Amino acid sequence: MTAPRIGSLTWRPATERPDLLGAPVAAAISLLPGPAWVAEIDDDLADTAAFSEAYGVPMEVSANCVVVAARRAGQTTLAACVVLATTRADVNGLVRRHLGARKASFAPQDVAVAESGMAYGGITPVGLPRDWPVLVDPAVEAADLVVIGSGTRGSKLAVAGSVLAALPSAEVLDGLGQPLTDPPPPPSSGPVRRAPDDTDVGWGERPGEPGDDDRRYLEDRPPHWGSD
Repeated sequence: MTAPRIGSLTWRPATERPDLLGAPVAAAISLLPGPAWVAEIDDDLADTAAFSEAYGVPMEVSANCVVVAARRAGQTTLAACVVLATTRADVNGLVRRHLGARKASFAPQDVAVAESGMAYGGITPVGLPRDWPVLVDPAVEAADLVVIGSGTRGSKLAVAGSVLAALPSAEVLDGLGQPLTDPPPPPSSGPVRRAPDDTDVGWGERPGEPGDDDRRYLEDRPPHWGSD
């Protein structure tokens, strides 16, 4: 296999570098129906905007995987949405309706990390729990290669979009990725800015009081997730 040329990164077959992958990803990588490549990066540059600027990987080649908490009748379930980094997932509209939920929102960071077994900023659809729905935007499925997380902040994966759409719990959902309301931040030599996918307000959410989502979430969180 010929390694892809994406940005300034050096890509290796992911099956040959399990040390660069999160544990759930390393366990699942050999089961993919197509090749996957991994490239080592700086942990501090894992967030989408910083990664794109540092390594010359266009935003339209990157895909984000966001964890969604969907609530209905006092029960909370988790799902993942995979969209291009140039878009945002319509979480509280299309995703909520598709999952039959009363409320859907960006899952709290501690829950996303604990339940996925992956690092925040590196969560990826490869290796997620099998009972999680994985919703994939058609633009991701159509991509020859997309750059996604690897389960850690220290590397990235490159796979064909069709490979992600073929995951056992994946479903392609028309209209999942919506245009960003705000343009990506300009390059800056100052502190690293968080990408739109890393903010709590976004992915279909409406801005509100900072504690609103956490308060509603804590009311419904399953007992095995614990409490503060």
